[in-house]
Formats: sequence, structure tokens, C-alpha cells
Amino acid sequence: MATLNLFSQPWQPTISPSFCCSNTNNNNNVVYAYHNHNSNSNNSKLHLFSNSRQFSVLSQLSTNSSKSGSGSSWLQNSSFVAGIEYRKRPLYSVFPTKPAQVSSVEDLYEFICSGPLLDKIGITQEQVAESIDNWLLYGRYLCRLFQLNELYLTEPQKARIYHYYVPVFLWCEQQIAEHQSKFKDGEDIPPLVIGFSAPQGCGKTTLVFALDYLFEVIGRKSATVSIDDFYLTAEGQNKLREANPGNALLELRGNAGSHDLALSVETLLALTKLTREGMKMKLPRYDKSAFNGRGDRADPSRWPEVEGPMTVVLFEGWMLGFKPLPVEAVKVVDPQLETVNKNLEAYYDAWDKYIKSWIVIKIKDPNCVFQWRLQVGFLNILFQKLQTVCWEPGCSIHVLSCFEYAG
Repeated sequence: MATLNLFSQPWQPTISPSFCCSNTNNNNNVVYAYHNHNSNSNNSKLHLFSNSRQFSVLSQLSTNSSKSGSGSSWLQNSSFVAGIEYRKRPLYSVFPTKPAQVSSVEDLYEFICSGPLLDKIGITQEQVAESIDNWLLYGRYLCRLFQLNELYLTEPQKARIYHYYVPVFLWCEQQIAEHQSKFKDGEDIPPLVIGFSAPQGCGKTTLVFALDYLFEVIGRKSATVSIDDFYLTAEGQNKLREANPGNALLELRGNAGSHDLALSVETLLALTKLTREGMKMKLPRYDKSAFNGRGDRADPSRWPEVEGPMTVVLFEGWMLGFKPLPVEAVKVVDPQLETVNKNLEAYYDAWDKYIKSWIVIKIKDPNCVFQWRLQVGFLNILFQKLQTVCWEPGCSIHVLSCFEYAG
């Protein structure tokens, strides 16, 4: 089981109109998320640890804008699409502005070899040298994706690409090769399902976004699914709230019990059967903007379609891999958690048993999640105020594309 440890001074987040990060559902999730992944599973797992400023740069839901500051060609011109198709929109952040020019392949090679993940994923410096053309190619693709000048990357941007995204991508490729080697010639090979688990705001959605793009450009067929896609419909959420009066943890979406597990099983099973050309299916999506932010399942006509043969499924969520705790321990934290904890019992069969490889991003201090949520709250307020003063048709969409709806 590969393990990466990244430790430095705690990061103190700053609030800026151009800063963005992932969102969360409610503050009560923090304690719940802290008990993540005490599993003895034999499945492959890549653990990423951090509580640091370095990590906040590497894995926030953010990146640098282009010099012009304009959106890219794949910015969606719909507030609905911006809410549910978060995987296909430009991402912006505040990075240091001093350029660190990549002056030679040798310099980049040395930088790659200084990364903390190489030993953990079993890649030697000699192997980096032999495959340096691939590293350059993947880096170029990611710079194109995030609208960065590959010759003038800042140190955090270089680290994000060559110390984080590309090594994780190569690890995923290793896992795919190992998975496919278990099948005989002529057999249908189901896609490998890789689970991405991390507290809210760690950047798992952006990581999946980058990996999905790299798979696409090298010709592999991949699908991305979030646990958010399996939230109950608005009607189902109302019934859940009525069945648990006074339980704030089940009043809104987010915690165990607020997901349509039958839809999860149906979707994941269907994905694992996409083994041949011409086989197609639609992936459910959730519209967080519906009903004034309470959300609802998106209309199926707006669900994206994927086609086989599928190589890999990237499945991400903040509570993937969670297991119920002893009732006594839960009650001490919050009596309302008892029902949520009980609901978790059904989640292994609906989610976790389909995941064959894991990427687990851990933070040292769960309080970072709360601070990241404050940033999202600030951005939501900013967006509401901008809507009142900005009447250009594309203006509010451009602002909206910088962050997800809360929850």
C-alpha cells in the first residue's frame, strides 16, 4: 500500500475574489470525516497526507488564469451546466506571479526527481529519464487544460503538475495494467474503478478532472462519477427530512442516508459492463442550483453519455470508504450522528465493493475543512452581490464558473 506523507506549517487560507475551492454540505460533517478509512481492505491504496500550504497549492480546486483573464472554449454558457458539469469548466486561483522558467529538459528532469511521490509509486530516476518525453507530453496537456504557459510555470504550478498530477496519473496507469493482466486474451475486461476519498475542499474533483483529461488525450475511455451524482431527488430529500424530524444532519443533502443507493448500484454495475464498442449509457448528474440551492436530480436529457469499451471509472467523494463506528462512540460526539452512522451500514455494498484501487487524500487538521467552507460562503455572497450589479449576459456565468454551489 503506497503512502505519501507531506507535512509543513499549517496553511492559513486567504480570501480573494479569484480564489476558489471545493464545497461542503454542513459543519457537522467535519467530525464524521475525521474517522475516514480505518479499513483493512487488500485493495490498492495511494494515501496523500497534508495540512500544509504546499498541499493547498497542489490540490485546491484552483489554477491560474490565462493572461487575458478570459474563459476557455469549454466554458459552458448555462448556469445549470455550470452547476452540474463542474468537470468541464475553467478554474482560477491566486498563485505567486514570479516566473520559474523551465529552461531545459535537464532542469525539469531534476525537478521531477525531487518530487515526494516517485518512491511511493515505485518509479526510479532511471525510469523517469527513459520516459521523460511522456512526462513532457503529459505536462503540456495539463498546461493546455489549465491555460498555463508551460515555459513560465511558477514553482507551485510545476509542483502541482509534475509532483502531483502526473505521478498520480502514472500510478493509475500501473493499476490499470495490473487489473487488465488478470484477464485472459479474448475475455471482456471490465473497467477498473478507482476511488478518490478526501475531506471536502482537498481538490479531489480537480484531480479527477485532470486525470480524466489525460486519459482522454491518450485514447483511453474513462468515466467520472461523484457521490454527489447519487443524491436523492428533491422529493426524496423532503421525505428523509420528514422521517427524521429535528435531525439537522439529515435536513439537507450530504450525509449517509441522503443518497439513492439503488441508483448507485445500477450505475456502477452498468459501467462495469461497458466492455465493448457501441455499448453506451448515461451518467446521472445532480443540479445543486435547483430549488434555491436545495438541489434536485438533473433531468436525464442533460446527463452525459459514455461509451465502451471503458478502461477506467474515476469515482470520487468525501465519504467513500467510511464505515460505521460503535454506537457509544458516535453518541458522545453528537446523538444525531447515530442515525447517520446506522445508514452507513448499507454503503459498502452500494459503493465501496466496486472500488478496486484507492487514492486517499488526508489532511492533518480537519478544521481546515471549516475554513475552506468559509471561503465558499464568501464567494457565494460575492456572487449574489455581483448578480445585482452585473447585467451582461455572460458576466454572471463567468463568475459562477469559478466555484461550485455549496453542498
